[in-house]
Amino acid sequence: MMFNKILIANRGEVALRVMRAAKELGVKTVAVYSTEDADTYPVRYADEAVCIGPAQANKSYLVMSNIIAAAKNTGAEAIHPGYGFLAENADFARACADNDLVFIGPSAECIERMGDKSSARETMKGCGVPTVPGSDGCIDTAAEAKAFADSVGYPVLIKATAGGGGKGMREVHDPSELEAQYQAARTEAGAAFGNDGVYLEKLVLRPRHVEVQVLADDFGNHIALCERDCSVQRRHQKLIEEAPSPALDDELRRAMGVAAIKAVRAVDYRNAGTIEFLLDERGHFYFMEMNTRVQVEHPVTEEITGTDIIKEQLRIAAGEPMSCAARAPFSPAGHAVEFRINAEDPAHGFRPCPGTITRFEPPAGPGVRVESYVRTGSRISPYYDSLVAKLIVHGQDRAEALARGRRALDEFTIEGIQTTIPFHRRVLDNAVFCAGDATTDFIETQMGDVL
Repeated sequence: MMFNKILIANRGEVALRVMRAAKELGVKTVAVYSTEDADTYPVRYADEAVCIGPAQANKSYLVMSNIIAAAKNTGAEAIHPGYGFLAENADFARACADNDLVFIGPSAECIERMGDKSSARETMKGCGVPTVPGSDGCIDTAAEAKAFADSVGYPVLIKATAGGGGKGMREVHDPSELEAQYQAARTEAGAAFGNDGVYLEKLVLRPRHVEVQVLADDFGNHIALCERDCSVQRRHQKLIEEAPSPALDDELRRAMGVAAIKAVRAVDYRNAGTIEFLLDERGHFYFMEMNTRVQVEHPVTEEITGTDIIKEQLRIAAGEPMSCAARAPFSPAGHAVEFRINAEDPAHGFRPCPGTITRFEPPAGPGVRVESYVRTGSRISPYYDSLVAKLIVHGQDRAEALARGRRALDEFTIEGIQTTIPFHRRVLDNAVFCAGDATTDFIETQMGDVL
């Protein structure tokens, strides 16, 4: 049976997104907040709200005991982690279970198995999902790293086994750089994740970043909700996502979907997740990692499949079958693009620009969706992620979606802080992007004049 009340262990637009889905299902919500977020809209929107600590995330949103206590004291039956913070923390999932709370996501064992990038890679190899040539497990010394790089040839990619968001990741194009980059990756990984383990892969040059959204329930349903292209990124952080990928035909889409379902079944996965692939210039794809949570860019998949992914997460976690299984397999209906509107200055290396929003007027009209937690007068805090809003546009085809994006970006007014809106508008004037040919080096090779 569906939950009566859930707690959202997050903040900002994702907290509000989960609350809205829950409200439509008749589920009451509990917000948790830091003292910094006391006056934010998600805190006012929730049925109940509990302060869990001061502004610093490691004293509030990352304190498991405070979140568990808030859930128990308010009578919540389940916790939705959103993304970021504790969303892919196996200890948190396990703590929920130990306190008779449902973690709205996969099991702690799945999070551990797929969160370790080296282990995940070996699991994928074992079930027949293509992987980039890489080291067998962690590389413990610079000498081992050199031996591997010499065997597969340069360039290579050093990756933190517990990593994400580009932390603990270094490209090495020349043997003379290897030792320094190896040490730098380990140091950064240790600081970011408390685990300095790294492994090496052959670096795929000029790839696309293409991911497949998956859902799995306890009734034997495993579905792939088409793919998303996330190639426009800086420092491995995505800026623009679209669905479907302009690089895929129906045959390649089916092949990637089959591979994604193999991955899900291999680890007995439940709930929502994403299988991320690198797609090379010859049309070969390789497993990169699995995200064991809902992602920032999930709305573009919702737009082309007519599926509310958050509601499906709640149904699966409550022990119900997902409602969209009968419509599988999915074919994309139209085209959707998401623009991450961040409080950042692209001209200075996307430097964060916190401050108070003095005017906030989002666009509207056909095919336009805005997800945000801010209003005029809202403060963008220096303590957290710089995401202000997500602008999602949907059209009958890619040309209409891009035209709609131009119109919506021109209408979007945010004053008082700098944002990435002008950057996105310039991307939509770029011939390479408009042709659907952007790869992961797009910003470096095409947007130098903006930067």
